[in-house]
Amino acid sequence: MKIIFTGGGTAGHTFPMVAIVREIKKIYKGPDLKLFYLGPKDKYSLTLLTEEGVIVKTILAGKLRRYFSLKNFLDILKIPLGILQAFFQLFFLAPDLIFSKGGYGSFPTVAAARILHVPVFLHTSDIVPGLAARMESKYALEIFTSFEKTEFFPKEKIICTGNPVRQEILKGSLEEARKIFWLEGKKPLVLILGGSQGAKNINEMILEILPELLANFEIIHQTGSRTFAQVRAEAAAIIREKGLRKYYHPLPFLNENYLKNALSCCDLVVSRGGAGGIFEIAAAGKPSLLIPLPTSAQNHQMKNAYAYSRAGAAEVIEEKNLKPHFFLERLKHLFSRPDLLGKMSEGAESFARPKAAQIIASYILEYLKQ
Repeated sequence: MKIIFTGGGTAGHTFPMVAIVREIKKIYKGPDLKLFYLGPKDKYSLTLLTEEGVIVKTILAGKLRRYFSLKNFLDILKIPLGILQAFFQLFFLAPDLIFSKGGYGSFPTVAAARILHVPVFLHTSDIVPGLAARMESKYALEIFTSFEKTEFFPKEKIICTGNPVRQEILKGSLEEARKIFWLEGKKPLVLILGGSQGAKNINEMILEILPELLANFEIIHQTGSRTFAQVRAEAAAIIREKGLRKYYHPLPFLNENYLKNALSCCDLVVSRGGAGGIFEIAAAGKPSLLIPLPTSAQNHQMKNAYAYSRAGAAEVIEEKNLKPHFFLERLKHLFSRPDLLGKMSEGAESFARPKAAQIIASYILEYLKQ
């Protein structure tokens, strides 16, 4: 039984695949199970999927940007080359099924699968599917979606499962969190997530009001790897009162162990509007304040965030309204209303679909048994 995973080359695509791989291995114990990844070279798929026993094979993939860039001309050439590479990989591997997580990195593999008549299952995270997912939907046997009212796809192909979440990130503990983050535990704890790359505008806003924030809250701040050194240095210069420094915990990236413990102990999460983050927050049952990325393709983060907020689980601040002291006052207001935070937690839990990965894994295996 050979299954090939493919996706767009970001953490947002890789983490759901990791969740599904783990569930497949829990359900199916046969010695003939072989799992592969075929897509563009990136650190997330190479590291995270290899750790799960998935054999990673890389091909070229072209990304078509929605703005003028000289890179578009080079990437157009990568697409047919990537399809040719994928064709030969699939021909010799002879997989039973392709699972696509969408994104530009998945298109060469799905196009080659179409030529070779390999069945394709597709999952799209966002309420507005990207260009690659739209094209792949024509060939997919089943389309799994995260949001009930996902746009564009034909209803007869859709199965709404939610976004696959790694079950392990729901198993943190307050005791462990106190050890790894050196938490004081004397103030409400706010977890700030900027996605795997960090969020420049959010980082700058946090730094502008950092002393005032720390006077009221303890902060775990995922800054992004690229900006971590700069944010940490600026924070050290800004926090002049030594008594406040112990309440600020910046990190470049939260690996699985750090994320599960941060989610277990935080009182509120500040995040972008990516579907991966939203469904992880929901599964943890945490209230949240979402700041969607305004430049996301087809404005999908904004639509994700507002769809989630309608469940009563989050408040949304659009980046055009993101003024430092307005943000601070919103936090203070929320924590002055424990009843509201409680309702937001209930909304998160009702929205959550923690068994999404298990459901998708079951669909894949049932299909292959036929």
